[in-house]
Amino acid sequence: MPNDNLISASISAEDIQAVKDALALVRDKLPFLVSLHPQERREMAKMGEKSIGFDEKCTLYMSNHAEFVPGFLDLAEVARDRALRARILEFWSTLNALTQQVDDTLMVVNQDIWMANLAYYQSVREAAKRGRPNAQTLYDDLRTRFPGGGGVKAAPVVADAQVR
Repeated sequence: MPNDNLISASISAEDIQAVKDALALVRDKLPFLVSLHPQERREMAKMGEKSIGFDEKCTLYMSNHAEFVPGFLDLAEVARDRALRARILEFWSTLNALTQQVDDTLMVVNQDIWMANLAYYQSVREAAKRGRPNAQTLYDDLRTRFPGGGGVKAAPVVADAQVR
């Protein structure tokens, strides 16, 4: 990625508040949303595109062959879950795309900031090498972000190595 500034934009305080209000409205409309711990997500049964056909068959069979439905299974609750999934899927792709765009934009903005920081750091480092006033103090403080000095390390010496 080039070192150029990739994003040049701003958001007004009013627009930030409008976005926060809109997100609060979305949260209010979806009070049943849950948050899973990463371990819970790993352990959770997954249902992807390939599973939809299986679910459709089970839906049909559960209604046409109820004699095989386990007693502990509440068919009305399963139907509510299926209806909820269908309704969430009506906006999920739009919300997911928006989330990805926000994440990508934040990544680009962070890149812009990081490249500016590195350019400044390199300028301070060069100024310190040349003995400019205050540069060494700034360099000493900034270089703590890069422990180890970042120098090129020599290749390890192998004892008793023979070339054949």
